[in-house]
Amino acid sequence: MPLSSSAAPLAAPLPFADLRVLELASVLAGPQVGQFFAELGATVLKVEAPAGDVTRTWKTRAEAAATDVSAYFSCANWGKQSVVLDLTTEAGKAQVQRLAARADVVIASYKPGDAEKLGVDYNTLQLQNPQLIYAHLTGYGPTVARAGYDAVLQAEAGFMYLNAQPGQEPQKMPVALIDLLAAHQLKEGLLTALYHRCRSGQGSLVQVFLLDSALASLANQAATWLVTGHDPQPLGSGHPSIVPYGTVYRAGNGRSLVLAVGADRQFRHLCQALSRPEWAQDARFQTNEARVAHRAALESLLQARMAEVNGDELLAALEQLGVPAGAVRTVGEALARESGQEMLLPAGEAGFAGLRTVAFQSSSWPRAASLAPPPHLGEHSAAAIADQE
Repeated sequence: MPLSSSAAPLAAPLPFADLRVLELASVLAGPQVGQFFAELGATVLKVEAPAGDVTRTWKTRAEAAATDVSAYFSCANWGKQSVVLDLTTEAGKAQVQRLAARADVVIASYKPGDAEKLGVDYNTLQLQNPQLIYAHLTGYGPTVARAGYDAVLQAEAGFMYLNAQPGQEPQKMPVALIDLLAAHQLKEGLLTALYHRCRSGQGSLVQVFLLDSALASLANQAATWLVTGHDPQPLGSGHPSIVPYGTVYRAGNGRSLVLAVGADRQFRHLCQALSRPEWAQDARFQTNEARVAHRAALESLLQARMAEVNGDELLAALEQLGVPAGAVRTVGEALARESGQEMLLPAGEAGFAGLRTVAFQSSSWPRAASLAPPPHLGEHSAAAIADQE
């Protein structure tokens, strides 16, 4: 008999509801991937040394000293279970190997050679679990024993050099950008390996290097050097091949805003909104190529005119005209907006909200409505060990 129309539809399971992930990674890149799987329904066991993930101690001055869940730790560890194991002991090594024997995915971030010393390398673990997918994140590849640190990689891969005003000192990005780029590579590698296992039944070793992840993300800046042989130079927040794009302007009411004018039509509309239609007819500014060539002259005119107008009124006018522009907001302002609120995980028992790592949605499964808060150190050790017996 068919269901009546009043029957509630069955809730679709999250896509990784049956997946078991063993996280042997710390800091940011690996744990971000662990939370990604947790948000999509996987059971994620985070194995920590007795001292815990180092980010538990990375606190700002505004944070309480008593808790072992720092803001930094919380940015990548929602939805996980924390298990403390000392892998330098035979007992700890045996316990983690038993956990790996039942896992679908292992995420590790050891320096080259360290996983082998601890008995948690791919070759060792796959002997008992041939279908295991093992993701290993390193700084510079499997043959370089050098530890990978985000700030150093930002410097070495060219990001810091470009992130500066002309003639001023290079600046690090305010988030661990290279770690986050590597996390995306790690997700892509793991999803590809899961697809491969579905087709072949075989596990895989997936290796991701922070340096390669950084270089792969240089995009147009790398292409500029490859095509022209000329090193791209720092332009502050300006764009090397589009003007006006990215420069910060200060409006008359104090509002800071940016433009992202990528088409000549958009520039004409910008001039209309600024009551300066003659600029669009000036031969120096009629095309993007001309605007790039006369960047300084145009930026000077724009800076002066912006200081005469109300920034909020201008942004509203530009939106109506289809000119890409936005206000410069603080992190708090961005998260307080309706669009920011949709990216938050409810506070629940944690007492504070979390930030989702999954920024896509699908018609085939629901978005996780909530997630367990970041775990305290060793909170689930007893249950995980008992589950092996």
